[in-house]
Amino acid sequence: MDNKTLKEKIKSREARIGIVGLGYVGLSLAVEFARSGFTVTGVEVDQNRVEMINKGLSHTEDITHSSLKPLVDSGKLKAVLSFDVLNEMDSISICVPTPLRKTKDPDISNIVAATEEIKKRLRRGQLIVLESTTYPGTTEEVLLPALSSTGLKAGEDFFLAFSPERVDPGNSVFSTSNTPKVIGGITPACAEITEFLYQQVVEKVVVVSSTGSAEMVKLLENTFRAVNIALVNEVALMCDRLKVNVWEVIDAASTKPFGFMPFYPGPGLGGHCIPVDPHYLSWKLRALNYKARFIELAEDINMDMPYHVANRVAEGLNLQKKPVNGSEILILGVAYKKDVSDYRESPALDVIRILQDRGAIVKYHDPRIKSLPPVYEVEYTEIEDGRLQHFDCAVIITNHSDYDYGKIVAESHLVVDTRNATRDVVEKEKIIAL
Repeated sequence: MDNKTLKEKIKSREARIGIVGLGYVGLSLAVEFARSGFTVTGVEVDQNRVEMINKGLSHTEDITHSSLKPLVDSGKLKAVLSFDVLNEMDSISICVPTPLRKTKDPDISNIVAATEEIKKRLRRGQLIVLESTTYPGTTEEVLLPALSSTGLKAGEDFFLAFSPERVDPGNSVFSTSNTPKVIGGITPACAEITEFLYQQVVEKVVVVSSTGSAEMVKLLENTFRAVNIALVNEVALMCDRLKVNVWEVIDAASTKPFGFMPFYPGPGLGGHCIPVDPHYLSWKLRALNYKARFIELAEDINMDMPYHVANRVAEGLNLQKKPVNGSEILILGVAYKKDVSDYRESPALDVIRILQDRGAIVKYHDPRIKSLPPVYEVEYTEIEDGRLQHFDCAVIITNHSDYDYGKIVAESHLVVDTRNATRDVVEKEKIIAL
């Protein structure tokens, strides 16, 4: 099969789409392809997730059951446990997790494992697209040699590209379909066919010159955010010393129509991307004898923020002549961002640990997360029926839209607000800002 033949299959929607990994990235991509008329098969190692999807039940908040079920019922989307179906696919997108090891080195073992499974079943005419976030050079240095070892040649016998995922969980404005898709191919032919495929499901495709450039794009995006969040977190610390309201400063600065982009302070970084992705870049640069100084400084500042929050709690309790040791403290929100149920790398977990280490009795409430693994040693509690009055301090870590912040302040003895969630609450004397 040549490039033209695969294009014809894509254009007629006869191309069969395979997705390896059906987490929030893979499932979102699978749904978009299926909505566009393609037949999609997702390979997933989690049996419970496979069973849920095949019943039309979504495990991610951005994909509703009502949008998934018709695609499953019509046969446009299904999930399987076996990799054997990959031989039948015309395009295969790799959407597996890429966490950091405890040493903060990249762990691309899931990418390697997926590539090995694809290699066993690689055939002429297939397109392989890596979407998992990784360090620059992964596609060319890891996937290309493995797939080329079959004797097939990239750009002629098969096509290989990188396209970074840009899913923003909880974002009601931008989804997979209306977020521009960056792609880079191993060869021009690889880029051309990948561009054509994604043009079928997203509004805009941006082609860069290489897979390395495409890999770097994702790392720049999230390093930009991490560094700027660190900057504004440090400004918050400065404003605290200067007795200036950092939120007022940011709001006023945001009125400038050029040369300024607002970022907001908080209790620290969380999620699967911003705390993790910059380390892929700094790790790669260390191998080239270069120190990524901004990344390391940003990490130092952002990782110190949970301690600053704990100190603000101590200051607030001190005004009430109470020690942290023995005080009952309620954490409001343990998700890493508002209106999601994902607690990966959440700063709330660090704040909980720090307060517990200082002797506080800590419980938490989150309308979207009713239990945490036992390793965190923190109990969930409801907040209705005046239960907030039983706590010496409530700490707003995640500013979920579900919360009634006026009621929270009214019923609490003390509130430490790390997100400016109480900005419209009149009763300010109970509130300690970040």
